[in-house]
Amino acid sequence: KEMMQQQETEIEKQIEEVRKDSEKEAQRAKAIEEEIAALKEKILSHQIKNKDEQAKRDELHTDINDYKVSVNSIIESRQSVEEQIEQLNQEKSNIVANLEKREEERKRNIKRIGELQAEIEGIGKKIVGLKEEKTGCELKAEAVSEEIRVLEEELSGMLDQVTGHNSAILALQEGQGRLEARKAKMESELETFQNRLWDEYGLTYGNALEIRREISNVRAVQARINELKTEIRELGPVNVAAIEDYAKTKERYNFMKTQHDDLVQAEEKLRRVIHDITNVMKKQFVEQFEIINRNFSEVFRELFEGGYAEVQLADPENVLESNIEIIVQPPGKKLQNMMLLSGGEKTLVAIALIFAILKMRPAPFYILDEIESSLDDANVYKFADYLKRYTDRLQFILITHRKGTMESADILYGVTMEEHGVSKVVSMCMNGDTM
Repeated sequence: KEMMQQQETEIEKQIEEVRKDSEKEAQRAKAIEEEIAALKEKILSHQIKNKDEQAKRDELHTDINDYKVSVNSIIESRQSVEEQIEQLNQEKSNIVANLEKREEERKRNIKRIGELQAEIEGIGKKIVGLKEEKTGCELKAEAVSEEIRVLEEELSGMLDQVTGHNSAILALQEGQGRLEARKAKMESELETFQNRLWDEYGLTYGNALEIRREISNVRAVQARINELKTEIRELGPVNVAAIEDYAKTKERYNFMKTQHDDLVQAEEKLRRVIHDITNVMKKQFVEQFEIINRNFSEVFRELFEGGYAEVQLADPENVLESNIEIIVQPPGKKLQNMMLLSGGEKTLVAIALIFAILKMRPAPFYILDEIESSLDDANVYKFADYLKRYTDRLQFILITHRKGTMESADILYGVTMEEHGVSKVVSMCMNGDTM
């Protein structure tokens, strides 16, 4: 604004000088006209006095004509000066209008800066809240992961216990089978004795007890007892607590089986939860991947001014663990893998992929560290122009040494070291506004 005021003052001085020159020329023209009038009077006087002075009159006429030419020249100069004054006045009006326009723009920019600062403060608060929310989510995720790990360890331990109990139950079942077989054999023998008693004597076991008597032939009875003992020894030792042990073992078996069934149900439920989460992750990944693929194709064509590009899954059946392949075809080249491109082309493809992700889910601001360092000058300007499209709604902080990128920036910050070990930050506003 001060520079504009200085220009206006300088123009007014020039106009004043031209006006003074014009007044001087006007005075000079007036003096010449007075001289012409005096000469005319002299001519008339000489005509009356002496006709012989014709030659002198002719000379005077010549002088008069010369004076007339001078007067006409002065008049033309005066008109030119007046035109210059008019032009300078017009320029002054234009400059004043531009100054007023600049002043209005400056006021609007100051107001916009205040609004942006308020927005930045609000965004900063949102960022803090999101970071806190992210930290809480991460803590919850870690807690859930730890809980899953503990449950898996408990499940593994319980499965080992179930395996051990199953082995014990199997052994007990085998022992129970042997006891039941032995019991069945003894019951069969008892039934045989009862049948024999009935068949041979027509007595039941109860009747036989009622009519029992003292044994007279002790040897025969003893022999029979010995035979029975031999048979008993052949049967093996009898566990009188087998029935009680069987009941306890069966109760323990039922308890362990209930535990096993609960663990199997918990495992199945956990597997279903993992399966559902995996399906949701697959669905979301495929949807976002398709959006990124479309954006990548569009951004690639804009940066390369044509061509074809896409991202593919190496294993479409296993989207969560599959590698991602980048297939591109720059204008005038064959379709090929990204690894076969030059360094600058790889960089431009990577930039296209970054902006494809940016278009899907934009963030408030981005920090890019020498992202265009491998590009040639033409592609640097192309990258800077493309980046400029997003600056109306996003903020970019770039670390760069490239001229094209710096030329497109709104504000530059440089770090210099005028003294050894002492850094100094230098800033410059590229759009002409003061910082």
